[in-house]
Amino acid sequence: MAISKRNPTCSVGLLVLFISVLAGGCRSEVLTGLDRPDQLRPLLGGKRVGIVTNHTARDRQGRHIVDILVDTPDVKVAALFAPEHGIYGLADAGEKIADGLDPRHGVPVRSLYGRTRKPTAAMLADVDVLVFDIQDIGARFYTYIYTMALAMEAAAEKGIPFVVLDRPNPINGRAVEGPILDPNYASFVGMYPMPVRHGMTAGELARMFNGEHWLAGGVQADLTVVPMLNWRRGMWYDQTGLPWIKPSPNMPDLETAIVYPGLCLLEGTNVSEGRGTDAPFLQFGAPWLDPAQLAAELNALNIPGARFERAAFTPTSSKHADQQCHGCRMTVTDRDIFEPFFAGVRIVDALYRISGDKFQWRSDHFDRLCGTDMVRKTIIEERGLQSPLLRRQRQIADFRDVRQVYLMYGE
Repeated sequence: MAISKRNPTCSVGLLVLFISVLAGGCRSEVLTGLDRPDQLRPLLGGKRVGIVTNHTARDRQGRHIVDILVDTPDVKVAALFAPEHGIYGLADAGEKIADGLDPRHGVPVRSLYGRTRKPTAAMLADVDVLVFDIQDIGARFYTYIYTMALAMEAAAEKGIPFVVLDRPNPINGRAVEGPILDPNYASFVGMYPMPVRHGMTAGELARMFNGEHWLAGGVQADLTVVPMLNWRRGMWYDQTGLPWIKPSPNMPDLETAIVYPGLCLLEGTNVSEGRGTDAPFLQFGAPWLDPAQLAAELNALNIPGARFERAAFTPTSSKHADQQCHGCRMTVTDRDIFEPFFAGVRIVDALYRISGDKFQWRSDHFDRLCGTDMVRKTIIEERGLQSPLLRRQRQIADFRDVRQVYLMYGE
């Protein structure tokens, strides 16, 4: 019997191709809570629904949650509730949002970033169930999660169910970083004892707020989280296959979200964090800075996963509007080792050291963002930024133990 002679290289190539095709075919796309209508119908059928939402609440087909629920039989959309930046995400940071009507469906829009940040009993008079669907960023001081918390409180007090449609943490669900918030510094940019980078999804945070009795008066909402499918803790947003919809005007892309937990600290100084430019938080500076000196100082720190180059820009709004600023642009070279909060602290420290009397603190806001005055005082007193005191490793370990109970997704 003749023995067939096969080309081993060809065989290996075909095998690799087969495995690649098979792996590609088995790769599952991430589905958000909104992408799971089978889970929504039993929760919302026959109910008057209030929706805490904005422009980011879209499914994989690009349909907005309001359009989806308006078209769902046996569901009545009774009211919409707008967070910071409004239902359409166009308002600037801190800009008050007015009540109004949704132009497509005529549904009342109630502002939760104006006269009140918590739904009133009157706002919920015609609501049987309250739904939250907003894309978060993963930083403690991003306000959407506190809009969620206050809405949970209101729902608990009125005895109506609260549903969270979960979405990814864009900067992954593993990394935890920064000081735990001291209750003395609680505000709308940090209400609960969490680190700056918490590594949790909105649904997981809702479970923690509820389970740890952090809501005012210790109330607990009748909470349901509609989980995602196929999301893993190590995923960055660009690995989910979901389209990026900028959650706020100064969050244009994932690159910005990665640096935000640290570069946002510049809001607590008189140095521009790049608002009013095409690269907010990625570039920073002031009219008096020497960009060559600053870039040399920062690169000499060898901040893991980051490098700096000189930059000049003229903000059209915010700090130093219409003045040319000199400073740096930061590039993240390895996001897996980059620690944004501690990078931000070292940047502020360098700016403080080289600016002399021209550098000014906006102390109250800086301390609110950090959740403590310890960071600012450590910089002023030159106590050393790598100290265990600053990193609070024991507190971080304790927080990880608390959050473990509420995590919903695997590695």
